Amino acid sequence: MTEPARFDRGHTDDLMTFLAASPTPYHAVATAAERLEKAGFKQVAETDAWDGTSGGKYVLRGGAIVAWYVPEGAAPHTPFRIVGAHTDSPNLRVKPLPDTGAHGWRQVAVEIYGGPLLNSWLDRDLGIAGRLTLRDGSTRLVNVDRPLLRVPQLAIHLDRSVTADGLKLDKQRHMQPVWGLGRDVRDGDLIAFLEETAGIPAGEVTGWDLMTHSVEPPAYLGRDRELLAGPRMDNLLSVHAGTAALAAVASSSSQPASIPVLAAFDHEENGSQSDTGADGPLLGNVLERSVFARGGTYEDRARAFAGTVCLSSDTGHAVHPNYAERHDPTHHPRVNGGPILKVNVNNRYATDGSGRAEFTAACEAADVPFQSFVSDNSMPCGTTIGPITAARHGIKTVDIGVAILSMHSVRELCGADDPFLLAGALTAFLER
Repeated sequence: MTEPARFDRGHTDDLMTFLAASPTPYHAVATAAERLEKAGFKQVAETDAWDGTSGGKYVLRGGAIVAWYVPEGAAPHTPFRIVGAHTDSPNLRVKPLPDTGAHGWRQVAVEIYGGPLLNSWLDRDLGIAGRLTLRDGSTRLVNVDRPLLRVPQLAIHLDRSVTADGLKLDKQRHMQPVWGLGRDVRDGDLIAFLEETAGIPAGEVTGWDLMTHSVEPPAYLGRDRELLAGPRMDNLLSVHAGTAALAAVASSSSQPASIPVLAAFDHEENGSQSDTGADGPLLGNVLERSVFARGGTYEDRARAFAGTVCLSSDTGHAVHPNYAERHDPTHHPRVNGGPILKVNVNNRYATDGSGRAEFTAACEAADVPFQSFVSDNSMPCGTTIGPITAARHGIKTVDIGVAILSMHSVRELCGADDPFLLAGALTAFLER
């Protein structure tokens, strides 16, 4: 392996800005779209007819975005090179009847989304953000990015067993945050508060997709500031890197030989089965329509898909200094060691030998080191959008990512060099 490329602090600074601006999948795709617009991309509506013109285009659907760049003179059978990622993170999400409380406390009823480390949400200052749907069907983003809610932990004096038996949390009884005082719980209070915050007339909001987030900003950590602590790095770190890579390729003076694509899906944390998830039709529809808009046939579509490669970029596990026995003894990914190539022979990851060769070529072109990850044989392996993408669309897929600690915590930890190294590898991949 080569030594790590020069650490670009500007890239990681920009990642911190992206994380802070993206408390929900809806905000993440809006932030990514804004950045792509600055690189010359234009939004296209799924309900409109598409043309075959060259240039950058993107589709927004809920908490998902698919963006692609058609080079000048691209044939209908030109293959795609895709960076896949996901926009959602485990968190606490607001229930349909949010106003609740007891014993003089006003609370917000929440449901557990995905598999968060519940203890990491205790005694945190939480904001609330998401998407509001109005009577006319339009939507508005809202973000209360200040201390608004808190899930208070029980004092040790009232549960001495916690020192011996460990903390045990009931998802229903123990995770409802407080947000004020008052004996009378009034239905509609939370939504009325959010309407006022967003400048929406009272009574106009008829639907909502809301979730909580820690308001503590991302920050460099360590004596030499070589670490980065922040929220939602699983997997906005990859969304940010993919957005930066696609914008860089589209802005380059040289035209790529393939059609570079960013596909950032929602709902990976709960199985990807939705109209905005990787197991839905969104990516396939966009790729097919791009082929047909350029005058292609089904034969062109088949040729394009046969030559397509996807890098499924998601965070992975760095070796933990306090739990090294939980890792495979010969595979210890370290932070700031470059992106990781994820392998599982039971296809929980989609990487095979030819996929490794694809990723090796991209890293070599970018002068970026990479590492390999496999799970300990005695432990179950996680999965990603990689196998889903490969199986649903029949395209070669390679699982990669950045090694982190505290995955699924409200605040995760990575090496401050690794986001820059990942973006470099993704850019080289899209350029090939």
